[in-house]
Amino acid sequence: MKLTLQGIGMTSLRTRERMIKRLSVQGIHNKKILEIMRDTPRHIFMDEALSSRAYEDTALPIGYNQTISQPYIVAKMTELLLGSSGHLGKVLEIGTGCGYQTAILAQLVDHVYTIERILPLQRKAQSYLWDLKLKNISYLYSDGHLGWPDYAPFDGILASAAPAEIPPQLLQQLAIGGVMVIPIGMSGQQTLQRVTRTASGYDIEELEAVTFVPFLSGKE
Repeated sequence: MKLTLQGIGMTSLRTRERMIKRLSVQGIHNKKILEIMRDTPRHIFMDEALSSRAYEDTALPIGYNQTISQPYIVAKMTELLLGSSGHLGKVLEIGTGCGYQTAILAQLVDHVYTIERILPLQRKAQSYLWDLKLKNISYLYSDGHLGWPDYAPFDGILASAAPAEIPPQLLQQLAIGGVMVIPIGMSGQQTLQRVTRTASGYDIEELEAVTFVPFLSGKE
């Protein structure tokens, strides 16, 4: 493995503890999420040249014009997804990226179904997640707009890229009572939304301004 799981210096547990204190101040209250983010080595999911910045509250490049989301956004979206239940069964993730958000989810839900449209990114993410011995993850190389109908409906859906509007196939694959957390809007005008499916439709909450890469079609 390219970097130790434990970390040293700027990737040490002490540095991670500072990140957790910052997340608490920023309003993340779910103790289980904070514990998992403290214990999950974010630095292994990026190039060694950037690993010393892994626990800063900033998004960082991971290649292919993609980024690893800042810790606050990972924690916030995860907390919104879990809600008051604190646990979900099947979760669909759109945009595996480097696999860090996937790793956090996999330690909180029964099974993660994760989709990535950039094949080299997917392969790297799989290697990192295998190193962490996370086995409750299924991977699909596909266009995220399509979701993963073979395993629908999902108790939760989390998207790490921003479409102009919510893809209808994702709405259809959300279970009744299920929750989707997704950024919506064009660059510079994105809002994080939480969608809850009810027996009669969808309740949508607009939460806060965010910045994500665009939700693109096709595969690379």
